[in-house]
Amino acid sequence: MSLDIDYYELLECERTADEKTLKSAYRRMAMQYHPDRNPGDADAEARFKAINEAYEVLKDPQKRAAYDQYGKAAFENGGMGGRGQGGGFSDFSDIFESFFGDAFGGGRQRGPVRGADLRYDLEISLEDAFHGRTTEIAIDVAAKCDDCDGSGAKPGTGSRRCNLCGGHGKVRAQQGFFVVERTCPTCHGRGEVIEDPCRKCGGEGRVDVRQKIEVTIPPGVDEGTRIRVAGKGEAGPNGAPAGDLYIFMHIARHKVFERDGTTLFCRAPISFTTAALGGEIEIPGPDGSKHNVTIPEGIQSGKQLRVRGAGMPVLQGRGRGDLVIQIDVETPTRLSARQKELLREFRETETGEECPQSRGFFDKVKEFWDDLTE
Repeated sequence: MSLDIDYYELLECERTADEKTLKSAYRRMAMQYHPDRNPGDADAEARFKAINEAYEVLKDPQKRAAYDQYGKAAFENGGMGGRGQGGGFSDFSDIFESFFGDAFGGGRQRGPVRGADLRYDLEISLEDAFHGRTTEIAIDVAAKCDDCDGSGAKPGTGSRRCNLCGGHGKVRAQQGFFVVERTCPTCHGRGEVIEDPCRKCGGEGRVDVRQKIEVTIPPGVDEGTRIRVAGKGEAGPNGAPAGDLYIFMHIARHKVFERDGTTLFCRAPISFTTAALGGEIEIPGPDGSKHNVTIPEGIQSGKQLRVRGAGMPVLQGRGRGDLVIQIDVETPTRLSARQKELLREFRETETGEECPQSRGFFDKVKEFWDDLTE
């Protein structure tokens, strides 16, 4: 079966398809024509290999650009179809590396490309942030293929030296009066290519799995705190080291407390009689302790009372922040006849000295009005 057709047609994608679309199409097509699903079907196996070849080219931006410009000729006769012009450099640094790389210690590092880092957003309660905890999360990640041990080659086979670069990882091309060197578009600088790809991973050395990871959350974490779990990101291609997993913490809204760093805030409504006569209220802490807070006589709405060392713990440090209680004096809305009578009696005995702020304000209003009418 001849499969010398356009790579985009093989993957059933438009030429403008983005990386995500290409990857999705590749996985779908590879699953459809996988030899395990089509035992004994030579045409399916040939198409499976062709699909792998197409994706290897199109997933690499530099290689894809060369293919878009020259087609398959870009990878024949030393690259760029022997034309000696066009593409071949992703940016100016590639040209600089070609001329001066060896003189300055060798250009870009060759070798395995580390896997991608991953992000996971985890919401926890304020109590969990206070005490710390150990929890288990599950993530979908590209992990090292067990069948080929991450090599990408079918078990029992291996890789061979790249025919295009001769195992050097770089190829040379004529650019006008100059001979320049660039990363080999076939082996991506590795110097080796996989002739018979692993059936499970399609030659990538990685497969998508759901992985369970135990995470230890230290006391004192705050909104946006980042926890790094080394080596739990995506596996690198062809056995390269895995990236890291970064867990970003989010604190769920609490019924009682608001938080600012290590300081906890809460609003405490009290009756006007407690505000006038003083008293005591009980505020629970996130650790389950109880704090008895004394209300001084004549306290006003908006006054803040502070309990030292009753806030959140310091992350990876010692001590705790404070608990701040903001007082809100509540005016009664449901009074019995007797209560109203007592309040009327109180009003008849008022001298104005009981509420100095109120008296001062209306004295200023009176002076202002007198000035206007003079």
